[in-house]
Amino acid sequence: MEREVFIDRVSELKKEKKAVILAHYYVDGLIQDVADFVGDSLELARKAKEVDGEIILFCGVYFMAETAKVLNPDRKVLIPYYKAGCLMADMAIAEELKEFRENNPDYTVVTYVNSSAGVKALSDVCCTSANAVKIVESLEGDKILFVPDRNLGSFVAEKIKGKEVKLWEGYCPVHQKLNPEQARRVKEENPDAVFVVHPECRKEVRDIADFVGSTSQIVKFVKGTDAKKVIVGTEMGTIHQLKKLRPDVEFIPAYPDFICDQMKMITPERVLRALEREQFEVSVPEEVAEGARRAIERMLERS
Repeated sequence: MEREVFIDRVSELKKEKKAVILAHYYVDGLIQDVADFVGDSLELARKAKEVDGEIILFCGVYFMAETAKVLNPDRKVLIPYYKAGCLMADMAIAEELKEFRENNPDYTVVTYVNSSAGVKALSDVCCTSANAVKIVESLEGDKILFVPDRNLGSFVAEKIKGKEVKLWEGYCPVHQKLNPEQARRVKEENPDAVFVVHPECRKEVRDIADFVGSTSQIVKFVKGTDAKKVIVGTEMGTIHQLKKLRPDVEFIPAYPDFICDQMKMITPERVLRALEREQFEVSVPEEVAEGARRAIERMLERS
């Protein structure tokens, strides 16, 4: 599909349908270019409450669209491909979390937004990679269960003093794939580069990075850096925005195929079909949405 044809048609449909498009940094660059807002999980959660439109088309994986629906129960929320999932989110299921809570009532459950609405509903508060440290610091209890990402959870535990942080055994396969040997190799090949990584990367990789932060924090860091070469330790879709911000900088993926194939299931063709047909509407049962909404809003209040 030609770029200009796609952009013009999406613009027509947004006006006709009174729709807004929210897109994550990891989706195709062309989709980012037609979105009304591009951001990471925290930014998109905030924006989902603020946008003005009858339809929200969420260009990201399913749990993200669920979050938008939870925060906007009276709006139509669409996703271009309803099977776009998240393996990390699938590593935490509500039944197991419920059992943990019953057996460990003294733990406060902090759940990464990369999780299903059902898991969020059983949590005390949600967090994102951008605010996880701040959220855990704000809690009164000193025993925390961090769900589902063990890498982000260990990053939080390193920053927090005086709290026990128990880690759920989940992880992002895309970030987990980057191992310290690869990281050292790409640094040695580019000695003049700054190495930035997402906290979903394993600890051994974070320890040799120059900067660790959420996607939005990486974008902010790169915007202000003096470096002319940056090794990017997160999904390659982020580089699209980084190049727009800093065309003077050379960006190098930390490994060649740093790609979330589920995010890439959100294609321009599927975006058009979702708008034209208003298909793949997201729904969350109210008894689940109520608990999930409470955990998300607690996060937003503390962010």
